[in-house]
Amino acid sequence: MIKTAVTEILGIQHPIIGGTMMSITDADFAAAISNAGGLGILASAIYKTRDDFAAAIDRVQELTDRPFAVNINLFPAMTAIDNNIYIDVMAEKGVKIVETSGHSAPEELYPRFKDAGMTWIHKCVGARYARKAESMGADIVTVVGYENGGATGKLDIGTLVLVPTVVDAVNIPVIGGGGVSDGRGLLSLLGLGAQAVIIGSRLLVTKECPIHENLKQALLNATELDTRLIMRSIGATHRVWDNAAAKKCADIETRGGDFNEVISVVAGDKARQMYATGDLEAGVISCGQGIGLVKDIPTVKELFDRMVEEAKETLERISAMRI
Repeated sequence: MIKTAVTEILGIQHPIIGGTMMSITDADFAAAISNAGGLGILASAIYKTRDDFAAAIDRVQELTDRPFAVNINLFPAMTAIDNNIYIDVMAEKGVKIVETSGHSAPEELYPRFKDAGMTWIHKCVGARYARKAESMGADIVTVVGYENGGATGKLDIGTLVLVPTVVDAVNIPVIGGGGVSDGRGLLSLLGLGAQAVIIGSRLLVTKECPIHENLKQALLNATELDTRLIMRSIGATHRVWDNAAAKKCADIETRGGDFNEVISVVAGDKARQMYATGDLEAGVISCGQGIGLVKDIPTVKELFDRMVEEAKETLERISAMRI
């Protein structure tokens, strides 16, 4: 067990947060992450109606008695229903932890988090944005470096620089990520001042992850060179697995294709087709450079326990060095 400010605030066993992944971090997967000792975060934007979202929270609470969070996505194109409706349901169901992510901190929403007694985590791209969230009342901020999968932000700063920069900028705990796939990465980020790590790409290749086995095997065979940045031309840069769909998107952008052409390739329904059928060229999947460190398909609990043990072993090895 590694105790940090984040594990104490959130009441979790390990300082490991499961990154919110659209169409993947559903109720069952979020619960599996929490049951493994980390913090599972339910992706609210998966659910298109109030009743479906309420049922998803019921499902998480049925599957785990450990802390979990709900992500509120602040990108308008990603929001299925009014965020206030999501918050209404969360308050009714007694959800204690909320994560927000998007271009800016939710000035119109954060008072509702506090009124409901929720711990508020805000995911942002850099120091200025972290200070803003802190001034509004965020309890914890999350930042991920340029190595990460999914949205890379607009600053293009690597994990090694970004995390300590934000740690130095705020007086609240920081969760850091970007390229973390094992215990060495966990210890490294703790050494940079983070109080927990957030991981996403590594969780794709676990037994409980609800994507097709063909896709898991393809990611298992991927290297650190097998990712690509796309969607920069439309102001939404994402790092993804470098498959045929990603290459097609990049080609469209290179020749000056418009927003609709780009979206036609990266649309969520195409990704969900890939997740369900194992058609590896159907869509794109967010994936960070840390995928190159993935060597097996463990359960989430096996992964977390191993990461913590490896972090301890690495610390012992460093402590034995002469400096």
